Amino acid sequence: MAANCIFCRIIKVHMRCQATDDNAGEIPSMKLYDSDKTFAFLDINPLLKLTDAQSKGHALVIPKYHGAKLTDIPDEHLTELLPVASRIAKASGAENFNILQNNGRIAHQVVDHVHVHMIPKPNDQEGLGVGWPQQQGNKDELAKLHEEMKSKM
Repeated sequence: MAANCIFCRIIKVHMRCQATDDNAGEIPSMKLYDSDKTFAFLDINPLLKLTDAQSKGHALVIPKYHGAKLTDIPDEHLTELLPVASRIAKASGAENFNILQNNGRIAHQVVDHVHVHMIPKPNDQEGLGVGWPQQQGNKDELAKLHEEMKSKM
């Protein structure tokens, strides 16, 4: 765990206060899930709806192993992230939702600790808006890229 990481500090606070499930106000978090590898909590700065109301159920799932990017975390510490996000989505009652995981500043990562967002998407206007331009791929370039990436797996 990293001393200056807000998510590591949240985990440490909950580890100290497990008996009462109270974090004594040091770092606010509302725990949803806790295991030896994974911690999940409601986002205290949830995505805003267009009506400026908070997104109901926006949650974060984090590995207890500290790493800034997904590629920094050993596989064994990633095994629960999506299953826990799925359980949180079910518990929130969200029929539609986005699972988001950003890596690096230009990819909009704010906290340098791997985390998965579960963001309810109640309708077209609310929740996360996602879109990107698409184009027909060049088959020769894709085949070359495919072989290059496959050789590194």
